[in-house]
Formats: sequence, structure tokens, C-alpha cells
Amino acid sequence: MRRSSTRKTGPQNPAASANTPAADLYRSASSKAIIKELERIDQFFNSYADKSSGLIDPEGIEILCSDLGVDHTDVRILMLAWKMKAERQGYFTQEEWRRGLKALRADTISKLKKALSDLEKEVERPQNFLDFYSYAFRYCLTEEKQKSLDIESICVLLDLVLGAHYRLQIDSLTEFLKNQNDYKVINMDQWMNFLRFCQEINFPDLSNYDSDHAWPLILDNFVEWMRGKQD
Repeated sequence: MRRSSTRKTGPQNPAASANTPAADLYRSASSKAIIKELERIDQFFNSYADKSSGLIDPEGIEILCSDLGVDHTDVRILMLAWKMKAERQGYFTQEEWRRGLKALRADTISKLKKALSDLEKEVERPQNFLDFYSYAFRYCLTEEKQKSLDIESICVLLDLVLGAHYRLQIDSLTEFLKNQNDYKVINMDQWMNFLRFCQEINFPDLSNYDSDHAWPLILDNFVEWMRGKQD
């Protein structure tokens, strides 16, 4: 018996169906919306950027903070820099600004004000907070090949990023850091261990602190100082 010459109709090609006029129209509208959004974000950037450098510099950030109704030392400004992945302290490039504000869907000052509260919640997620805490240290490294921060800067930064979460620990740790004479600077490893200490160690009794558990020497010294005060 000869096969029928009538071909069976198979399933439609998804790729073909995606190339319909309606789909093309949707993509075109979506692309235009993205372009318009970037234009508004760029206009927003230009309202704070220095015309000669093409950057938002410290003066521009001060004006931005004033418009947002926050102090330039507010932790949310550091969170904003983290969201932008800003590389240089006190400066935002247009690319960084685009990256951060596109993610926040903020192209006006009013939208950015509202976005800051959502950004706080985003940073509070454990993995995000770890990344933010690490970023805070790197962001403050202002010199080429710099790998450590002076004690005064560390105390300010600890209070800014951890003070609201671990008030007792940070008050004691900064007091110790300011009064000890063995360390003039703090490196990244020590910085990260300050967070680990706050998260893991019972405070103020320090009952589960074991100096054999690979803590940096500076924290051994801190615990010894704390126990001396408690005796």
C-alpha cells in the first residue's frame, strides 16, 4: 500500500509563533520604554553631575542627600553606592548611576526616596548583608593598592554598618580599638571577623569564645580586655 501523500500537521514552531506582528509590537514597545527610562535616569544624573568631570562628585552627593532629606553619613547612602557598585568613594559615574537606579526603578527624586526603604530591606537579607559589609570596607579604600583602614575610620564604619544591629558589641569594640596601642590599621580579614564575632559570640559574657578557633589576635586581645573589665 502506498503512503498517503497528505502530510500530518505537526505542532507549530514556538519560534515562528513568537515572530508574530503582535510579538514584534510588544518587543518594540518594551524596548522604547527601556530607552525612555534610561533617558529619564540620565536626566536625573545630569541634575547632580559636575559638567566638567561628568561625575557626581562629593558636592553633587551633598545636594542629592539634601533633596532626599538624609545626611550624607546616613547608611542608606552607602547602601545606594553598594547597589550601584560604585568603585570610588564620594563619586558616582553615569554607568554606576544607571546600574543602581535602573535596578531600583527610580528615575526621579520621589521614586528614589521610596526606593531607599526597599533597599534597606534588600540589604538586610543575610547574603546581601555579608556582601554589603565587605563592600563597605573596600569602598573606603581610597588609595591605590591600599589594603587597610586606620582605627578612626574603622570605628566610624563599624558604628555606621553594625551599630543598629549590635549596639553593645560595637560600643565596647570601638572603645577598645580607640584605647589600644598595638594596632594602627585594620585589614579586611580582621574586618570580616568583627562581623562574625558579633553574629556568633554571646555578649557580654563571652562564654562561647574560644581563642583556639582561628580568631584574629586582635579579637583575642579584645576578649581579654573585656574580661579584665568584668573582673
